[in-house]
Amino acid sequence: MSSTTRSSLLADLQTLYHLVKPTRGDTHAERLESFYGGQAEQYDRFREKLLHGRESLYQQLTEQTLSKSNQVGSSYSRHTDHIWIDCGGGTGAAFEAIQQSLSNFEQIFIVDLCDSLLDIARDRITQYHWTNVTPTCSDILQFTPPRGPVSIITFSYALTMMPNWFAAIDWAYRWLKPGGYIGVVDFFVAHKHPASYQTPQSWLSRNFWQLWFAADNVFLSADHSAYLHHRFTPISYTETCAKVPYLFGLKAPYYQFIGQKL
Repeated sequence: MSSTTRSSLLADLQTLYHLVKPTRGDTHAERLESFYGGQAEQYDRFREKLLHGRESLYQQLTEQTLSKSNQVGSSYSRHTDHIWIDCGGGTGAAFEAIQQSLSNFEQIFIVDLCDSLLDIARDRITQYHWTNVTPTCSDILQFTPPRGPVSIITFSYALTMMPNWFAAIDWAYRWLKPGGYIGVVDFFVAHKHPASYQTPQSWLSRNFWQLWFAADNVFLSADHSAYLHHRFTPISYTETCAKVPYLFGLKAPYYQFIGQKL
């Protein structure tokens, strides 16, 4: 085994330890810090093998928004009007996928309750000279966009960790400007009798993944996508499965949703 492989395995074992150790804290913010604080340095390297679909979601949202800007007579004709709020954005890693387009946004806010993850975001912002990206430690429900309604709001593997997730979706609806986009990528389970846009899942899949993720205070639900479809006009919705590290080829279901406030 090479030194690089040993180093990678050791880092994974350290992350896995923090995934299984008891999470402590009286508040949601304290529990997040307890869970992520010790693994923040390894967060991006491990999560890129677990959290799929973030980069493609951000690319699609960027293309949708900037193409609208180029339409004659569009209310989005000035790129400097674009403001993006990334809810539960953590380390900001997904924005590396759209670096060439970041200058088209006046401001990007990475809002998260875990300051240890935001420290990684701050280092990334400095490294890449992202002068229009601002990390903000806040409960998303307490965050008010400085200039009012915004162009894009994203939840990347965040809704499943928000106790008041339905209020977070309502918050997004309130602060999106007409024509603005919401983008969500997250794990999920389907209802026993799924909606027409969902793929049926076995009893074992529905129950196993709920129990497995709940051990880390990640609560999968069939209602997230249902409420998103209810609250916003769907632009695209896809479901797929991806391997989970060290679970012997098991694949967890996740979805991508892009909706529009009309």
